[in-house]
Amino acid sequence: MPVNENWEQRVTAAWATFDDYPEERAADFRAVIDALVAELPEDSPLGPFEQACAWDSTGHSDRAAPLYREALARGLSGYKGRRTKIQLSSSLRNIGQAEEGVKLLTPELDAPSDELDDAVRACLALCLSSLGRDREGLSLVLGAL
Repeated sequence: MPVNENWEQRVTAAWATFDDYPEERAADFRAVIDALVAELPEDSPLGPFEQACAWDSTGHSDRAAPLYREALARGLSGYKGRRTKIQLSSSLRNIGQAEEGVKLLTPELDAPSDELDDAVRACLALCLSSLGRDREGLSLVLGAL
């Protein structure tokens, strides 16, 4: 079944219920996302993207990072591709791999401008700070103001 507007709406609706799942029911929320992903073609980049988001949002950056990488490897591009790079970089920072996050996001500073520019700068600044490069990170954030 190809991705259609109805599928996207159902994913959006699922995410709208995220706060209804307390921490002890995080696996239940991930199961909702997994069920939606099961409807996608096997090679769809949206599957690992949505699963990564679910793992990340339930406190498992370590499980999210490989799925974000898979989504990018499968060709996720555009807005969601850029969002994936930001979220992957944040996850990498959380698991002690901030340098990889810096390498992933630095080229995004030169990407065409969109509503994710501030998120790119903020996440990159946090990765830099994690590496002890606070001044460089602060410069990025102040440059955005």
